[in-house]
This record gives sequence, structure tokens and C-alpha cells, in this order.
Amino acid sequence: MALLDLANPTRFLALVARALPWLAGVTTLLFVVAGYLVFFVAPDDYQQGGTVRIMFIHVPSAWLSMLCYSMMAVSALGTLVWRHPLADVAAKAAAPIGATFTFLCLATGSLWGKPMWGTWWIWDARLTSELVLFLMYLGLIALWRTVDDPGRAGRAAAVLTLVGSVNIPIIKFSVDWWNTLHQPASVFRLDGPTVHASILTPLMVSAVAFTALFLTLHLAAMRNEVLRRRVRAIRLVQAQREAVPAGAGLVAGE
Repeated sequence: MALLDLANPTRFLALVARALPWLAGVTTLLFVVAGYLVFFVAPDDYQQGGTVRIMFIHVPSAWLSMLCYSMMAVSALGTLVWRHPLADVAAKAAAPIGATFTFLCLATGSLWGKPMWGTWWIWDARLTSELVLFLMYLGLIALWRTVDDPGRAGRAAAVLTLVGSVNIPIIKFSVDWWNTLHQPASVFRLDGPTVHASILTPLMVSAVAFTALFLTLHLAAMRNEVLRRRVRAIRLVQAQREAVPAGAGLVAGE
């Protein structure tokens, strides 16, 4: 199946029906492996103790909060530039998932920050920009739910998504641009990771597991959104058909 064939919602639904069971199975297996590595292989940190295990949820959630929004920005271009029929569906389906990962990032960061920094919250550059990202997700979700017409809502959300995408590099490079409590990049570095393999391996497996979970949830949400729009279209057609005889009767009575 060519990539362009997925622009057809019917073919997309057929692909999702085949892929979802496999994705769900792989996701479950990855989480089992990640759980074993996190709780039985990864050692306690010499300073943080067992608290360091919050990292295995916090870091993947942070990565996915930005990855999800970046994918939505690409979908926004697909809506405005290429008029791809599934671009808006992809963005709308991703927004609640991205908001959930962003909330997880903020919540686990707060739990991790209390014993490490001595406070639940501080207006650190990265924390503040991540909070802005969460508010952007909520604003986009509200926009899609406020505007009844999917086409108008999709175009307005696409513009807002692209405007908000400027926040992604701010989140990424905030620790380099400003003096923050967060440490600089320690995994994806030109000179190699600075994290020990006993921590790095469980972290990467956890990140892959969370990514597989995102893909599974996103495909399921896209399928539901396509079906929801089909039901809406059928109801509109039925309402128009029911309205035509009534109008015709009035004309005939005149």
C-alpha cells in the first residue's frame, strides 16, 4: 500500500484494523520488559535513592509531549498547504494524548522536584515553557469542541498549532539559553550519552514503550474520529432529506 493511499479514509481504517492488535501486543510486551528493567535491574541513585525511578516516566512523557506537538505542527501544514483529508484528523486525535503526556511530565516532575529541589514548583524556564505547552493543548482541544464545522475548526486549529510550535525549541534549548535547575542534555549528545548504561538501557526501553503506547492510542483515536465524522455527515444528509419534503409541501400549499 502506497503512502498516498492512506489519504483515503476507507483504506486508512482497513490498515488500522490490521495494525492495532499487533501494536497493542508489542506495547504490552515493551512495558513488561521496561517494568522488569526499571524495578529489578536499574540501581538506586547514590543521591536520589529509589526516587530516581520517577525518571522512567517523567523523561519519556516529556519527550512525547514535544514529539506529539511537533507531529501536530506537521499535520497543521498538511491541513493548510496540502489539504490532506486525514491531516486534521491526526492533529485532533493527538491533542488529548499530548495533553495527557504533558500533564504526566508536569506531575512527575513536581513529585521528583520536591525531594531534589525542596519545592513542588518553581518558575524555571523549562517548567514554565512546558506549562505553556499544556495550556496550548487545552486551548486546541477547546477550539475543536467549540466550532461545530470540522473544516473551519481544523483550519483555525492548524493556524494556532503553527503559532504555538515556536514553544517547542524553547522547551528543548531552555537549559542552554537560561540558567535553569534542569541539567543539560545527557542522552542525545554529539559526544555520546553521559548516563550510565544501567540507567540508560531501562530509560530507552521505557521511552520506546511509551512511544508505542502513543502510536497505539493515536491510531485508535484517529479511527474513532473518522467514524465520528462519517456519522455526522450521514446525519446531516438525513436532516437535509427530511427538510426538503417539508419545504416542498409549503410551496405546494401556496
